[in-house]
Amino acid sequence: MPTWDQLQTFRQDLKSLTPAQRKAFRKAVAKFVADLRAAKFRKSLRVKKMSGHEDIWEMTWAPDGRATFQYGDEVQSGEQHIVWRRIGTHDIFDRP
Repeated sequence: MPTWDQLQTFRQDLKSLTPAQRKAFRKAVAKFVADLRAAKFRKSLRVKKMSGHEDIWEMTWAPDGRATFQYGDEVQSGEQHIVWRRIGTHDIFDRP
């Protein structure tokens, strides 16, 4: 199972989401984790590298829901480590 961590900015952003938005994100994360294991992301998550940011990636979890993350150093041998950076609307792209 992949390991993960959150930046403080992500934690703050998460608090500002509605319960419905948090539920939608959790649902998307379940798909994201399955896709990490399969080594191929489904198109609906629109996972891609952010333009202008070499090590930051973005993911779509709702029509106007975005999250940014980066790959971190392995914490558990053989498992990918994800560091969640920001979550919210397109506005997070100003400071990913």
